[in-house]
Amino acid sequence: MPDAPRPAATAAGSGLVCDFCGQRAPSVRRVALDRGYDRLGPASRELYACPPCSEAKEQARKGLPGR
Repeated sequence: MPDAPRPAATAAGSGLVCDFCGQRAPSVRRVALDRGYDRLGPASRELYACPPCSEAKEQARKGLPGR
């Protein structure tokens, strides 16, 4: 029997794991928008980001300098 696919954000101890930095966080957000993103195109793996990575991704998307 094949192994089940790994969920994008897996429960790990006291939190979830960020797909960007690999750190545990009490909450993660799904990152759905990116350059070239096409929701009607081929399915892509869902990615989940901790709050700092989510904020950095949003700043980069807006073209703003990182903190």
